[in-house]
Parts: sequence; structure tokens; C-alpha cells
Amino acid sequence: MVLVADPTVLRGVPEFFENELGESIQARTESLATFRELGPPDLCHVLKTNTKALGTRDLGSYHFVLGTDVSSSATVAAYLNSLTYTVDEAAGWFSGKQAPWKIKSGTYCCFNAFSRVDVRVEVKIPGGVESHLVDLRGDKHPIANPAIWQETAVSAVLRAMLDDNDEADGNDGSPLLGLRKLDPLPTLALEKRFLDIAGAEFWKGWQLGTEAEVQVATYFSNHLTNGIMKYFGQANRLGEAAKFFETLYKKDPEVGAVLAKSLLGTDEEIKAVQTLHEALSTNPLSYGLLMVQIEFLKNKKKLDWALKLAKLAVTYAPSEFVTWSKLTEIYVELGQYESALLALNSCPMFTYVERDSQRMPTPARTHLPLKPDPAQLREGEDGKKVPPQNGTIFDENDPRENEIHPELQRLPALSLRGTFLKAYQLLIRIVSKVGWDELLRFRSVVFVMEEEYRIHRALMEEREKSAIAQVRQNAQEADRLKSEKVKPNGGMSGKDEDTKKSPTAVDGNEGDIPASPERFEEVREAKRVSLDGKDSSSASTAKDGKGKGKARGLTIDELVRKTGGDEAVAASQDENAKAMAPLPKMQKHSVSFSFRNKRLCEKWLDNLFMVLYNDLRLYTALKQEISQYKNNMAVTSSNVLLYRKTGAEWEIYGDLAERLDHREDAKEAYKLCLEQKFSAKAWLKIMEMYADEGNLQQTLTAAGKLVYMLDRAYIEQTYPSPISRNVFKLVRRHGLAKVQNALLAMNMPQKTYRLITRYFEYAEVFQVDGSKW
Repeated sequence: MVLVADPTVLRGVPEFFENELGESIQARTESLATFRELGPPDLCHVLKTNTKALGTRDLGSYHFVLGTDVSSSATVAAYLNSLTYTVDEAAGWFSGKQAPWKIKSGTYCCFNAFSRVDVRVEVKIPGGVESHLVDLRGDKHPIANPAIWQETAVSAVLRAMLDDNDEADGNDGSPLLGLRKLDPLPTLALEKRFLDIAGAEFWKGWQLGTEAEVQVATYFSNHLTNGIMKYFGQANRLGEAAKFFETLYKKDPEVGAVLAKSLLGTDEEIKAVQTLHEALSTNPLSYGLLMVQIEFLKNKKKLDWALKLAKLAVTYAPSEFVTWSKLTEIYVELGQYESALLALNSCPMFTYVERDSQRMPTPARTHLPLKPDPAQLREGEDGKKVPPQNGTIFDENDPRENEIHPELQRLPALSLRGTFLKAYQLLIRIVSKVGWDELLRFRSVVFVMEEEYRIHRALMEEREKSAIAQVRQNAQEADRLKSEKVKPNGGMSGKDEDTKKSPTAVDGNEGDIPASPERFEEVREAKRVSLDGKDSSSASTAKDGKGKGKARGLTIDELVRKTGGDEAVAASQDENAKAMAPLPKMQKHSVSFSFRNKRLCEKWLDNLFMVLYNDLRLYTALKQEISQYKNNMAVTSSNVLLYRKTGAEWEIYGDLAERLDHREDAKEAYKLCLEQKFSAKAWLKIMEMYADEGNLQQTLTAAGKLVYMLDRAYIEQTYPSPISRNVFKLVRRHGLAKVQNALLAMNMPQKTYRLITRYFEYAEVFQVDGSKW
């Protein structure tokens, strides 16, 4: 990490410098047609000029931002104007002189997900403000409709609410570099204004798309509804969400699904049940209403009732993954694991669609501001006067701690997304309850195994060959008899010859040998026998002694017996008949019975079994490593094992243990990772696990480590964020006063204490559940 004192950069703002002026704007224009849902983060482009050195080339830089107020061109211009002060501050850090670089102009791009246009505001300093929109073809248009700003504002807030770039596995495991996040609704007044305009745009919310596990967006499942539920749910303020949806519920009963969910989150169960009853009476075919009712019954341990409703939801929405996955969950809770596997195998799987992103050219250079580590400052040195560093909070780690074994990097479970990830989680729930061996047993009972299929296919082929060989033999015999009907020199007549050669039937009827075409019809019947042992419904004609015809369906055993003659009589007449006898009927029925009650396993589910096997194999190795580490520590008191696994490898092992629902082992692995390097992901995982347990000290310790490091990277977002979500879990469980007292008792550094108290202040202002006691 190198200390820089660059007057061309903005203080506390990440920047990517262009090779050619305006190339980032052009790249965004070319990417507009690829945006399918909410769109990517906003793009802010600034043009800088040097006022001291004439003839110096202007510089173009850009950064991504979320949470900016874009309700009008004036609010966007205010954000661009605030960037000009960061340039002036940059010069004062180290020289005390006026900055030679000034922002000449700026362009702010924000995607309107409703109208599918890119709203752009250009600010010239000094000068005026100009706004226009760009359609998906790249053509510019004036903003003639004021509703465009309302749609743009809702789109921007939803992107900030639903963004997961700062989560442990954010942005599908590839966090966006250089993203600046601000609080989208920092005051109650702005929150109220957003709810007003969101209510006006609510009925167009289905146009925004929905989560990856839902195929068709609805009023109760779209990005607008999901964003509002996430925003209020993580702060334990679902009462505000219930007020928002209550007015909309009067217009459409489907909104009752999210209204009832909000009411259940505030412990108003009676009102929620009444809402579900009224909505289902009006719209009984809504699977969204049934899903909320199923979850409520599952929490109340009324699994039999929940199962009936889950089957009903599958009937109403057979093409939705969520209905089948809910049915699988109920079967798992009931212990009906064979039915759970069948339901899981029936889940419709969707191709995962990546998040909207814009393709950018490789920047000439990158500036990621980072405050210096106070521990590395000399005594008496003021950190505010030291120029910032250029890098990330992870650059201080030993590079050797980031090395990963190739086998761990290629774990197939890391690439699962969308419905495949959810299905894998359901499979893990089953194996965590019954174990791997029992899961394999249930799998062999429910699905056709490869060995069974091979044996059954071999038996069927053997029967077909036997039938064909017998038909050919009988056809040859018939041809021979036909050629001997008329013989010269006083030979036997055809009638007498036939009478002599014809075998006697067991039942006393005439034993005529069928003609050759009838034999081939019977072979065709044998080939048409289905895989499960059932024969086709075609009929064959047989003549009795009186000439009366009768058609009937034949099983494969009857076909073989008819072509080969009765086995007992054939044995007495010809020894070769034993070799041509068909396979025993009992063996045929045993195979067809197992096949009739089994299904073919979908290929994607078969692959998930292999993914689970790889995870379990490596998890067993993890258990051995941790056990060996504890033994070495107890015997030699030396960290012998720490030199065998890098910090990055322990982090992957922690993810593996958490994925397999072994939380204690995950904690051990994450702690070993943090002993060797700083990992925001490991701290976030540990903080969430301790917050779920209600552990005050451990959760606040993890929060303190994170806010301290994030402050160095100029990340000042309060809510929504993973830290605030877990702090509010403690507030709801223990009350704000107890959490504050616990923080005071920990004697944290003053700066860290002030950073954490921001979340307490937010809880008091927005009246988070538990903030009043």
C-alpha cells in the first residue's frame, strides 16, 4: 500500500479514471439494452480541469453510487455540487494551498426501471443544469412527463434497498469494486415521501421483475414489494409495512399475502388470519395467500393442515418453484422423506439471470481511498492531516494467507444460484435429519438406479431375442411343411401330411401352426412392451376348432408361451424346446413391480447429490483438521496446524460447515481464519450467528471490528446494512437500554464506540422494535 498525495482525486470517494473522456458514458449507453429489471447502480461521471497549468489535458473519472436522492434534477445537481468541495479539501490536507484541479462538469445517470429509460442530469460548473433521458436504442429525448422523476426516484431507492454488495456473499460472491453507498431514506420525512410515491407506482411494480425463485412477478411478489418488506423487516418495523399495504389491499385481495405477512411479523395473528380468510374467500386460487397460510400453520405445528394446503398450492401454481419447495419442506417436517424427494424432483427449475450490470472499459488507474491505520501513526501525529492511502482494507493481509488449494476453489456448490441453490438447501435439510446413508437408501427406494435399469433392460432384450428366435424357427418349420404338401411319385397328400405332422394341443383343440404373418405380429407385440412390464393394448386373432375368432391382449409371457408352445408338451416331444423356453414369469413381475413404483431422477437433482457428496467429504476432512488442531494445542500449546491451512482456506471451510448446517464448526473455522488475516466475510458470518443466539458481547465485538475497518474505507452507510440488521436483532431481543449498557461495559475505544452508537440513534429516531425499553 502506497501513500499518495494526489490533487486529482476526490476525498473519500472511489474513482476510476478514463483513458478517453466520456468513455464510461458511452459504455453505459451501449449497455442499456441489456438491463432487464431494476438496472445497475447509478453512474456519476465528473470532468476535471487544471486551472493552474494551461494546456494540461482534462481528466475524466467516474464512480458508482447508491442511495442518492434523484427525485428531481435539483437534488441530483446538489450531489454533483457536493463533490466539488472534496477537491478543495484534498489540497488542504498537505499543502494548505488552493487545489489546482477543479470539477468542470458532471453527469449523473440513473436508470428508470418502470419506463426502461436512463435519466441523465448534466451540470456545468459554473453554469446551468440540463436533464434528458436516453432510451434503450441510445436516442436522447427531453423529459416531458413529470411522472418520470417519480418513477426514477422509486427505482433508485429500491436499488439501494435490495443491493447486497456489502453482504457476506454479496453480488453473487463478486462484490462491485468502488461502490459508494449512502442511506437512501435518512429521515422520517423522506421515508414518508417515498411511501407516498411507491403507493402511486405500486400497481406497476410487477414490471420490475421479482426474485430468482419466482417465475412470474405478481402484486405480492415483485421488486417493489420485496424491497419494502426487506426495508421494514430488517429493522423490525413491519407495522409500518402493514399500514402501507392495508390501503392497497382494499383494491386487490392478492395484496393480502404481504399484508398478512406484515401483521404476523408484528404478532397480530388474529388480524392476519382474518385478512387471509377474507382474501381467500374473494380469490381462492391465489397461491401467494396459501403460501402465507402454510407458513403460519407450519410455525404452529399444524403440519397435516399445512400439507393439504401445500398440495393445493401446487395444484394452483404447478409451474412455480416456490410451491413445490414449500411442499418439500412440509414433507421434511413430517418425516416423509421419500415424498419429500419426489416433490423436490418435481420442482420446476429456472435458469438464473445475473444482476443487471454495465460493462466498463478497463480504467487507466483506480483510486480507492483508505484512511491510515491509527496504530501505525507516530506518536502525536494527527490522522486527519495524513493523506489517505490508495487501496482496500484487505491489502494489509499477508498475500500468502490468500492462497487457496485448487480443490477448494473448484467446489461445485460455490456456483449454485437461484432455484438450484434453494433445492440444494432443501437436500441439505434432509441429510441433516437422516444422515447420508439413509438419504441414499431413500434415493434408491424412490428413484430408478442405474444398476436396476441395466438389469431390467438386459432382461427385456433377452425376452425379445428369445421370442424372435422362436418365431423364426416356427416360420421355417411352416415353410418346410408347405413345400412337402405335394410330392411326385405317389407321395403323401398335403392333408394327410398335415394331419401327421400337426402336434396335439393340450386343451384338445386343433393345434394348427399359425401362418408366418401372425408370428411377426406377435413379435411386434413383444417389442411394444413398455419399460415397466405392461404390454400394449393391441389384439391378436386366434382361431378355435370351430372357426370362431376371438381377440384378446397378451402379456409378454403369454406371447412367448404361444410362440413356443406349451412347455410340458414341448419337453415330451422335443428336447430343444427347453433351451427356447421363456424366462420365469415371477422374475418378470419382480422387476416390473419395482419399476412401476419408481421415477427417473432429474439430471439436475442427480448432480446435486454429487455436489452434496463432495461437500460432505471435505467437511469430514475439516472435522479431522479441527480435532487435530485442538489436540495439538492441548498437548504442545503450539499453533502447529495454523501453518497447514491459510486464512482463505479456513474461510472456505467455514462456508462449507455453515452450508451443511453445522454452525459450531463454522464458528471454529471462521475464528481460525480471523487469527491469520482480516476477513470482512468471516466477521459478518460470526456476527450474524451470535446475533441469532442473542449473544450481546460477541455480536458487539464483531460489529466494532467491522465499523472500525469500514470507516477507514469511507463507508458510512447506517441502514440498510448487515451490521444494522444484526444490531437491531439484539435491540428487539434485549431492549435498547440493555444493549447500550453492554456496549459501555466493554470499554471499546472511543472512536469505535461513537461509530456503533449511530445504529442506536437510528433505532431511536425510526422507533425500531425494542428501542423504547
